[in-house]
Amino acid sequence: MAEQKQPTVFVRESTGLVKRVSMLDAISLNISNMSAGAALGIIGFTMIAVNVNGVNLAIGSIIAFLISIPQIIVYTMMTSRVSRTGGDYVWVTRVFGGFFGSALSFMGYTLETLAYLALITLSAVFAIGSVGLFFGNSGFLGLALPGYLSGSAPAYQFILGAAIFAILIAINIFRPKAGYKLVSVLTVFGIITLILAIITLLAYGHQGVVNYMNSLGNANLTYDKVASSYHGPSFDFNNTIFMLPFFAIFVYPWLNAAPAVASEIKGKTSIKWNVPISALVVFALVTSAFATMYYVGGLPFINAALSNTTLVFDYSFNFWTLAMGVTNLTALQILIGLGWIVWNLSILAYGIIVFSRYVFAQAFDRFLPTRLAYISPKYGSPINAHAMDLIITIFLVGAAAFLYGSLQSLFAAVIASMIYFFFIGLSAFTYGARYEKGRAAFTLMISGLAMSIVFLFLISQFLENPTVWGSSASFFGIPGYIFAYGYAAASFIAGVIIYWASRRYHKARGINIDLAYKEIPPD
Repeated sequence: MAEQKQPTVFVRESTGLVKRVSMLDAISLNISNMSAGAALGIIGFTMIAVNVNGVNLAIGSIIAFLISIPQIIVYTMMTSRVSRTGGDYVWVTRVFGGFFGSALSFMGYTLETLAYLALITLSAVFAIGSVGLFFGNSGFLGLALPGYLSGSAPAYQFILGAAIFAILIAINIFRPKAGYKLVSVLTVFGIITLILAIITLLAYGHQGVVNYMNSLGNANLTYDKVASSYHGPSFDFNNTIFMLPFFAIFVYPWLNAAPAVASEIKGKTSIKWNVPISALVVFALVTSAFATMYYVGGLPFINAALSNTTLVFDYSFNFWTLAMGVTNLTALQILIGLGWIVWNLSILAYGIIVFSRYVFAQAFDRFLPTRLAYISPKYGSPINAHAMDLIITIFLVGAAAFLYGSLQSLFAAVIASMIYFFFIGLSAFTYGARYEKGRAAFTLMISGLAMSIVFLFLISQFLENPTVWGSSASFFGIPGYIFAYGYAAASFIAGVIIYWASRRYHKARGINIDLAYKEIPPD
């Protein structure tokens, strides 16, 4: 009689994932995660809701980057020390234990990402519609307008969005290597077109902006009319600081993509440098883009235009459309418009990969059902995790397409990630105190503590201004942000329930899942 094999702590002795991620792939994952192109396209929706007097988005970008430096240090050091699939999920669960750490990660990244990907899917559809409208095709109006505005076509938005997402999922299931390369290609193209847009604005200069505005054919939207409608100071520090949550939603905290696939990254150099390089690249791109807008348009005009509802909703005014508008070269306009669309697609492409790795890592520890840790021997991809992503995200895309006015508040669910990042800072502090010595211990502890303080401030800003960093729209008489906070809270509660259910289930089969959180999982 053959010996019966004893159950292991982890699902198996190795992940089954392959080291196929190059330095470029790792950097591209992080840059896509930081959503620079989407931020430049959606900034008007935020500026409409805030006091734009004295807001300087370029200075805001600089401040947001500076306060992200402790996080850059934390992710660089921790990824070098614990380079495993799931990235910060592994760090936080090994420091705080499976019960709290798993529920925290499930809330702070796994389910929050699904809501974000659904909204970005619609953002890609809006970008396609806006570019079509720019070229005079009124048939794209239904794709360009959010579902709560007259003239929108939510059914077509859902069909197009679902098709885009399903295609990207299929690529990652059947050709996982191609999925990584796709992120790199889309990201490089996005960067090139963003730089091209900046050069275009600088080449056509102030007069190009004036000519574009005056060519719209609306007497109330000439350059002089819009610029003169601004009555604020040239700079207001408090109002600029108020915009930091905008950068937190889209840009600087999102350094966790490459660390989440660290076990698949080739070479120690790539593991060590992908986070700081990607952070610096995005900092240069975002700051330069906003600075260029102010340089060619003037702060009074840019702030007034970005907060003008007619310009933002009817003309899709933003960084991308301004760069397209100043030139009459059709080929250049097409390239810049494609850049805007591609930035949104790159976010979806990265998100599909990274979400599946978090789910995989959680299933590998037996927190989530172990079937989600299945790697197809034929394709080398976590197909069950991808299937979960596809089903839930498409459902959310459909709901948001028809109820966007309320469900856009799901952007406020990013507070779950802010809470998660707060505890990641504390986990880095604890890790440094327990396992490091000398300068490394001091650096990791100070950086972790500073990171937690930054996110505590950001959390307070979200809670103090929920209608700005969520939505003022109501659903069944309930403010939209309540649903976002409820989504975050329900995610944590679901994580707690899943943990205890899994613990009980596996205990009956002779497996103590608590033991998994006392050691680092295998590669």
